[in-house]
Amino acid sequence: MKSVLILEDVAETRDWLCEIAREAFPGCAPHEEGSVRGGLTAATGARFDLAMLDLGLPDGSGLDVLRKVKQESPETICVITTVMGDDAWIVGALSAGANGYLLKDQPQDTLVRQLRQIADGVPALSPSIARRIMDHFRLTGPAAPDDDLTARERDVLALIGRGMRNGEVARALDLSENTVASYIKGIYRKLGISSRAEASWHATRMGLTIDRT
Repeated sequence: MKSVLILEDVAETRDWLCEIAREAFPGCAPHEEGSVRGGLTAATGARFDLAMLDLGLPDGSGLDVLRKVKQESPETICVITTVMGDDAWIVGALSAGANGYLLKDQPQDTLVRQLRQIADGVPALSPSIARRIMDHFRLTGPAAPDDDLTARERDVLALIGRGMRNGEVARALDLSENTVASYIKGIYRKLGISSRAEASWHATRMGLTIDRT
């Protein structure tokens, strides 16, 4: 993670998040913004490796910046950093494409450790958020039975659930990126999901594994 966008309106907290990012990813270059307007401007035409985004800002919702970042650079890892942990915000963030959700009331070393997990394909999630997501899926379930997924769709889901990008999945399965994108679209439709974070949780829940040797 070399280039990092940090969206946070409180200056001291923004400095703290920059410190966390530098500790988690030595050598990274944080780009700081304190408003939705600034975040949208920074995201336009930019390609960040990581975006750490607050939700409640004086001029609007960080979800607008999240959507803009994903529109401009779908491969950017977007992690929500907030104090708001209610279901509506969590589901809204995941649906908008968030790859992680961290609560800022955690110790610094815990946040650093959770961010570092991204390199291993593990979503950056606070424990209480992970429990809420699991509860959500347990209560709602997928839009269609898991058996509706084909064998190849399960292979693709297993790999994107590990944090692999489309190109990496294509190489692992000897497919074109367009074919992988088509499989992902079908998986999202069948499971009633709209983000890789949700896909990761479904892959974990379904116990999917694949031999990548």
